Amino acid sequence: MAARGQRSAKRRSGCFLVMFSGVKPDKRSKVKGITQLGSRSSSSSSHSSNSNTTRSNSSSGSGGSSSSSSNNKGGGCKSHSGSSSGSSSGSGSPPAGTPPHTQMASHESLNSESKSSSLNSKLGHESGGSPSPPKSACSSTSTTSTDHHHTNHQVSHVLTATSKMTVRDGSRTLRPDEPPLVPGEQLEGTAREVTYLCPYVGPKKGTLSVTNYRLIFRSPETDPPFELEVPLGVVSRIEKVGGANTSRGENSYGIEIFCKDIRNLRFAHKQENHSRRMVTEKLLQYAFPASHKLPFFAFGYNEQYQERGWSVYEPIAELKRQGLPTESWRITRINEQYELCETYPAVWAVPAAASDNDLRNVAAFRSRGRIPVLSWIHPESQATITRCAQPLVGVSGKRSRDDEAYIQHIMDANAQSHKIFIMDARPSVNAVANKAKGGGYESEDAYQNAEVQFLDIHNIHVMRESLRKLQEVCYPHIDNSHWLSNLEATHWLDHIRCVLSGALRIADKVESHKTSVVVHCSDGWDRTAQLTALSMLMLDGYYRTIPGFAVLLEKEWLSFGHKFAQRVGHGDDRHQDADRSPVFLQFVDCVWQILKQFPHAFQFTEDMLITILDHLYSCLFGTFLYNSERERIEKEVKTKTVSLWSLILSNKADFENPLYSANTKHHVLFPRTSMRHLCLWDKYYCRWNPSMRQQEPVHIRYKELLHVKEQLEKHVDELRKELAARQTHDSPRVASAIV
Repeated sequence: MAARGQRSAKRRSGCFLVMFSGVKPDKRSKVKGITQLGSRSSSSSSHSSNSNTTRSNSSSGSGGSSSSSSNNKGGGCKSHSGSSSGSSSGSGSPPAGTPPHTQMASHESLNSESKSSSLNSKLGHESGGSPSPPKSACSSTSTTSTDHHHTNHQVSHVLTATSKMTVRDGSRTLRPDEPPLVPGEQLEGTAREVTYLCPYVGPKKGTLSVTNYRLIFRSPETDPPFELEVPLGVVSRIEKVGGANTSRGENSYGIEIFCKDIRNLRFAHKQENHSRRMVTEKLLQYAFPASHKLPFFAFGYNEQYQERGWSVYEPIAELKRQGLPTESWRITRINEQYELCETYPAVWAVPAAASDNDLRNVAAFRSRGRIPVLSWIHPESQATITRCAQPLVGVSGKRSRDDEAYIQHIMDANAQSHKIFIMDARPSVNAVANKAKGGGYESEDAYQNAEVQFLDIHNIHVMRESLRKLQEVCYPHIDNSHWLSNLEATHWLDHIRCVLSGALRIADKVESHKTSVVVHCSDGWDRTAQLTALSMLMLDGYYRTIPGFAVLLEKEWLSFGHKFAQRVGHGDDRHQDADRSPVFLQFVDCVWQILKQFPHAFQFTEDMLITILDHLYSCLFGTFLYNSERERIEKEVKTKTVSLWSLILSNKADFENPLYSANTKHHVLFPRTSMRHLCLWDKYYCRWNPSMRQQEPVHIRYKELLHVKEQLEKHVDELRKELAARQTHDSPRVASAIV
């Protein structure tokens, strides 16, 4: 209670911000999880105004606007480079605590008529002489050299220096064309005289290696050598191109690799070498371990980090941080064995007025037993955000007195309001259609004092098709003359707007109207997670810090059972599975849109968001594996794998935003969600295209800014101490003069 009182006092005394600053400068953060470099194409961003409103004021201020327009038709509001990790070049094994590197490269189709030919052009930094530590164990990303990128985009612009010296991996001497391996990685096969077809730098001949973690291509044709490294977890499907008796012409016989992060890789093999079969078999085996009854590479990866990421989130500690338990809310372990709801976490916060028997009855009336459970509570008004799944109303219009009373308990826990909002993420037509499947939505006649609002966010199938269209627009080449119309046709930003608008409506009801909100979609693990997490990000500045954002993802996405394995397809070769959808990618995109509007309110940069997305696919860490908390416990993920947060927290300085102001931690953010304030996150979606990359590695300037900021803060502290000492020294003399 004391902690909540302190927080309340801070929120009352501080401004509650509706900030709309200009777009934050692009950053290029070479970190141990991701390296982002490249040349910058022309772009412009218009600054928007900030509007602050104080919580103690009787009326809340309206926010300004944040808009970003680009003069570069080939990009969104800004142009960005791809992200990837660097490579270890020195002799000896990588130092402990340093993640492995993953380097991606672009490629061109064997068949130029293929529309989906995408590419990642990547290359690692390995200088001769003294060894340089590996930059990261990044998932599928692309990197270019930091040295002098020119506008003509010569081959040297997308290549990085690689030493020609022989290196050692542990006690074993490696050949010049044999890559250094990360802890737990094993070389499974090597094919020589393979040609990588890149749409940006042309065909490259070299050596293709396959390990149990990644695909590695190295070409010595250029100086510096060309490199491409891709974690196999990013592979969606593999197809053979050409046949032994049908292929005619150079580079017409090989394989094409389709990736989950909107890239394709094409390799041409010589038929007489008989190398394609070996490479294909190894790729199929280790890119799809779940389909071949093999463990994920995360279970063999044994890198050591300074921080233990698995301890970043503890459910009881997070609930206590929010001020629980209270007179109206209690913490229960009724689901400790996952018997009541197998997709929910073991620890819940529920209304104190509801007994355990009431919880069981409500679970029987909610889809998959996912009852309304507390996500966040306002420190002053006690208004809450609770999440659940749809009620099992059906075509006959079933009712549950227990469920109706339970919703009433949630409303009664907030003494400042006699109304509760039920935010249904679905379009109303879809909600009505779900009645035929036994689902449905709450009737305002049955749920007294409740108002149901539909947020019109489409389902996973619509989102998957929208991303597919976006891939065609961004890869491998960008049609500058029709960029805006092509982007509009994907409807990707329309969906981003709907999700952001829904989350903003929830945050406004809780903050401005002091009413509690119940959020659900169909099963409560896709759109529901998007809405609750985004609204909490707007309301609570803790979630805008680096450790706080990790807690937010662990809580709202991982513990509450977003089906990462099915939505991403980890280790599964069924690329046409209807359960796959970019739900989490869409959420991170929404976070970036907010970060762009409020560059001072986030402790982390967009590079951390890209690192998270890259490792969503990489299967290097155990964080995003499996579908629920229960499955991760059964697979002993916390004891047998490394957490992604170990990487991020151990290299926290690499992700820090120099523009961050800690004073914004107690501010509420109301982002603008109209289409003119949204733009494509081209630093992520267009990062493989060299023409979209920045000339200057901004991460270097950001580190300089952080250093200058630290020095200025120290100088301010010294001046304050000097002023205080001077006032103390002068006070007796001033008093005697007055007398």
